[in-house]
Amino acid sequence: MRKLLALLLLGFMFAGAAPAKEAPTVATDPLLEKRAMVLAEELRCLVCQNQTIADSHAELAVDLKNQIREKLKAGMSEAQIIDYMVARYGDFVLYRPPVKASTLPLWIGPFALLFAALAGLFYYIVRRRRSTPEQPLSEAEATRVRSLLDAEEERP
Repeated sequence: MRKLLALLLLGFMFAGAAPAKEAPTVATDPLLEKRAMVLAEELRCLVCQNQTIADSHAELAVDLKNQIREKLKAGMSEAQIIDYMVARYGDFVLYRPPVKASTLPLWIGPFALLFAALAGLFYYIVRRRRSTPEQPLSEAEATRVRSLLDAEEERP
């Protein structure tokens, strides 16, 4: 019975290590690794979409970082690597897409939405003012207002 319990306990201990993944490879040269990480900060994770591949732990991001390291080791420049990634994945892979005709909505969109919201608010305020015409006070209302104001002035 003790042997069975020991084997079961041993099995549970090693069961946690089974789904563990291999640690991502890191370049042996610290300068090369720094260049790779700077370049990884410029590229968007295609899985996460709101992170750079430097920040992401998705499998595709790890693969892209390894590709960057390999291409830097092969002597490619940062610009060549970025061009390669854009050719392969499109402008979407760039964390800061360039300003050109196809990306213009990304750059102008937020300002256009803000302008439309402000124009709508202005239109709403103007329309609301026009919809409630000013009406002069009746004689009874004017007398009541004067009496309230006089009563307010008499208080110490």
